[in-house]
Amino acid sequence: MAVSTRRRRRPAKIFFPDLIARCPYPLRYNPHCEVASEESKQWLMSGCKLSKKKRDAFRGLKGGALTAMVYPLAEYDAFRACCDWINYLFHLDNICDEMDDRATVSTASEILGALRDPRGFRPSSAVGRLTQSFWGRLSATASPGAQRRFIETFELFFRAVTQQARDRESGNVPDLESYIAMRRDTSGCKPCWALIEYANNLDLPDWVMEHPCVRGLEEAANDLVTWSNDIFSFNVEQANGDTHNMIVVVQRQEKLDLQSAINYVGALCEQCVDRFDTLRRALPSWGPEIDNQLQVYIDGLGDWMIGNLVWSFETERYFRRAGPRVRASLSVALLPRRNLKHTAAA
Repeated sequence: MAVSTRRRRRPAKIFFPDLIARCPYPLRYNPHCEVASEESKQWLMSGCKLSKKKRDAFRGLKGGALTAMVYPLAEYDAFRACCDWINYLFHLDNICDEMDDRATVSTASEILGALRDPRGFRPSSAVGRLTQSFWGRLSATASPGAQRRFIETFELFFRAVTQQARDRESGNVPDLESYIAMRRDTSGCKPCWALIEYANNLDLPDWVMEHPCVRGLEEAANDLVTWSNDIFSFNVEQANGDTHNMIVVVQRQEKLDLQSAINYVGALCEQCVDRFDTLRRALPSWGPEIDNQLQVYIDGLGDWMIGNLVWSFETERYFRRAGPRVRASLSVALLPRRNLKHTAAA
């Protein structure tokens, strides 16, 4: 039964679905994490000026731990490049959240210029120089297909965050279908999938990567990562007045109270796992060599699905230092709304 959206009381607590228990993929961890993670932190902090508050938040991010769980088989040099990418992506996400659409377009031009011409392009900003740094290392060994997929999907990311900036300025909350389409790009997951190829020295042909089953597997993994992120980041985001969140969209469209909207999105997350397993069983065979490489790639998508869920309770980004307690109780006190225009968490 629909609940009226008017004069709805704010609950004292919100409760989360147990998505880790629902995700059957093994959690793996890269042994190079400790050394590479520290080097990557220094790389980013030396490459851009961060306030003390942002430096503290960056240390609490634990991007190296996420990288270790989502690229567990990468050798040291590739793992370090992936670590730089993950730290860079979160830094870029924070930058874009503070920009209007014009500034986002300008940043996109700088970054895409560095990606398309890593030797000849002369970046004029810190983020451009960081882009040139990690891309120079990554492009040295990544397959041409992985490089192309990375650049093409990164461009989609910027188109989507530009639209997100416009929606933020106008106060527009999209319908669920539009939000899902946009969120698949604002998440930044698609370039991360290209790094699965890079991290595992894969060279998969375009006609395999463009097969509907493979695309569907990527989409199911993307949806679980991003929709679960919307659940876990919601508390911080709602306190800061951020409406770019699936919980908000579902509340408005389905006229649900807050906990019912969280449960609704949680059920959709569980369906992502079912979709992934169904599509995996439906994959055709392309011969032993391609099948073996594709198996590694799909396992990499599974690493992202379980790894991101576990990391969500280890990072301080969503629950500060209370992540282990929140994971055990699957609940958190609802934060009061702050008098801030916008501060994003995801």
